[in-house]
Amino acid sequence: QVQLVESGGGLVQPGGSLRLSCAASGFMFTMTGMNWYRQAPGKEREFVAGISNTDGSTNYANSVKGRFTISRDNAKNTVYLQMNSLKPEDTAVYYCNFFWNRNYWGQGTQVTVSS
Repeated sequence: QVQLVESGGGLVQPGGSLRLSCAASGFMFTMTGMNWYRQAPGKEREFVAGISNTDGSTNYANSVKGRFTISRDNAKNTVYLQMNSLKPEDTAVYYCNFFWNRNYWGQGTQVTVSS
């Protein structure tokens, strides 16, 4: 069955960095684009970044452009989110996602940016 397992979250000070990973299984990883979303307390889930499966092109929410980088390793069936210059407003649960007839989600990993 489809599984998306996120890891790498934690507590970091403002200005710090974290790298999230999402290990995928149960589907043809190379056949689909992959995304990261996040959900802060009391807010709706929002798109953060996406990466194509065809040419590796990427797109980002304006709020993270220039600070976050999404990448993928097709040999490891893994997608990453490198997050630099973190801000308190980046605090959220981060979810790995892809769409194939419907949305698939991981369980999420908590990122807390606080001094």
